[in-house]
Amino acid sequence: MDFRLLGPVEAKRGGGSTVPLSGSKVHTVLAALLLSEGRVVSDARLSALLWGWSPPATASAQIYTYMSRLRKHLGEEASIVRRQPGYVLHAPGAWTDLTEYVRLDRQGREALAEHRHEEAAALLREALELWRGTALANTTEQMIEAELPRLEETRMITLESRIEADLALGRHEQVIAELTALVAEHPVRERLRAQLMTALYRCGRQADALHTYYEGRAVLADQLGVDPGEALGSTYQAVLGGDLGLTPPAPAAAAGAAAGVPGAAAAAGGPRAGAPAPGAAAVPAMLPALYGEFTGRQAELAALRNRLSREDGRPRRLLITGMAGVGKTALAVHAAQSCAARFPDGQLYAELRHPDGTPKEPAEVLVRLLRALGRPEAAAASGDTEELVRLYRTRTADARLLLVLDDAVGDRQVAPLLPAGPGAAVLITSRARLARVAGADTTALTPVDDDEALELLASLAGRDRLEAEPDAADDVVAYCAGLPLALTVAGARLAARAHWPVSRLAARLADPDTRLGELAFGDVSVREALVDSVRRLDGPELAALTGLADGDGEPFSAQYAALVLGTAEEDAEAALDALVDRALLELSGLDAQGRPLYRCHDLVRLLAASLTTRELDTGRAVMPSAVR
Repeated sequence: MDFRLLGPVEAKRGGGSTVPLSGSKVHTVLAALLLSEGRVVSDARLSALLWGWSPPATASAQIYTYMSRLRKHLGEEASIVRRQPGYVLHAPGAWTDLTEYVRLDRQGREALAEHRHEEAAALLREALELWRGTALANTTEQMIEAELPRLEETRMITLESRIEADLALGRHEQVIAELTALVAEHPVRERLRAQLMTALYRCGRQADALHTYYEGRAVLADQLGVDPGEALGSTYQAVLGGDLGLTPPAPAAAAGAAAGVPGAAAAAGGPRAGAPAPGAAAVPAMLPALYGEFTGRQAELAALRNRLSREDGRPRRLLITGMAGVGKTALAVHAAQSCAARFPDGQLYAELRHPDGTPKEPAEVLVRLLRALGRPEAAAASGDTEELVRLYRTRTADARLLLVLDDAVGDRQVAPLLPAGPGAAVLITSRARLARVAGADTTALTPVDDDEALELLASLAGRDRLEAEPDAADDVVAYCAGLPLALTVAGARLAARAHWPVSRLAARLADPDTRLGELAFGDVSVREALVDSVRRLDGPELAALTGLADGDGEPFSAQYAALVLGTAEEDAEAALDALVDRALLELSGLDAQGRPLYRCHDLVRLLAASLTTRELDTGRAVMPSAVR
């Protein structure tokens, strides 16, 4: 007879046939008898597991009935004996998944303590494979409340031990995705967070490792009111001191290093694992950390990963384009992080605009990139752009680098920043299309659909909160018009105002005259992001955008625009095409005569209808008084 508790409670005969048990009460009684491991389970204990604090007057009779059913179903392979003050199960030779799990877990952790990491990983993985889902899933609420926390805690300890063994074996790349999900699910488990920091650091993602620590410190303070403990604090100091290594540690030091204990590799003797040789440049890891949950864009993300992973000798120059606030940077950073391990010589990141929106000169960016690549003296000594380009191309000629250029203005700015060698890949974000990037390597982002918009809003404001007011949630999504930045701001406002019903924010967004003002939180403003795009328009383009702001949002042709603007159709079409190139209009198909149709995003129309001269002339948009 086989008994299974690590999932729905089941009993199977030797031939593999499942014993037909029905009802949560019978499954609860069987689980209670199995968990007692041959000891008597009292009537009082059974009553508490079946009915909690309010047992029926016939509780003893019902327990007797459940035992009789179990005896009938289990047959001669197991016996249930009445022994005061309750019942006991005898099943000689029976196999129980929980007993097998405990055995494998004990052996696995013993192997881990003795640094037999291959054996430990195999045993612990085998133990975890016995879990078929949530333990005791088909028993009563009272049973689950009483027994599940203990079982889940043992599973988590086994899982942490298996990951520790994998890290000691150098499998940091393989465990990052699993650890990221586990930390999100269990944010206050410090050992898991320390392991994620270790894995990230060994993949060359020091910034992400530090962000993981800061996030954990904030969670511990907010939820528990405590500071990080020894495991997390030691790992943080090890990241700062470079004591975790970028390659697997020696076996004697693996246990300490895998858990994030600083100095463990050094204790094994010799130089620190993964430490650069004296005089060698550290591998740059400049990719910024992502804030919040990344949702949607799965098709685009998969395509970018495939292109970044391509190694056919062709240049990898990829462009993500779209209107302001559509999520270009988030997608670029996420794609770059997921492929970072393919670029062992480092990952570079450069913002190509100043905080006020003005473009950076290539020389300024090159100085920063050369410093990151270990050439600070040469970078600082030369103010000549051509000399900086020569140094940069020489340094990157044979390097397997990943470079992210964020918010590029145009081809002239980007050209000097492109690495020379075929082993480097470049991921560019820009509101404009670039001639140096082929159409096949251009990802044009459009606003997200309603389902993805709702998912993004739920990730910030809470799914239960939106489901409680589905109509109001749909209204907020509609007012944000599929723009991820607007949805992020709306979600952040709801998260910061837990006492607000969703309908309150929906009502505040309902008025078109104040909607852009409401879509601001902290130093993030949808209006400012859009104004930055509009501020660089030439006269005809600006006149076209503002002149068409009173439209109804439906697609229109250049002929219609010419009538509204009072210009020649050729001039109107030229202005509209320029607005498309600047991601302020989008092409929406063709009319019956085969002429292009244009469409203006709802939030861009609201901006165009309310622009002020001051906004166009200054480096910062006016913050409307509606924002509080």
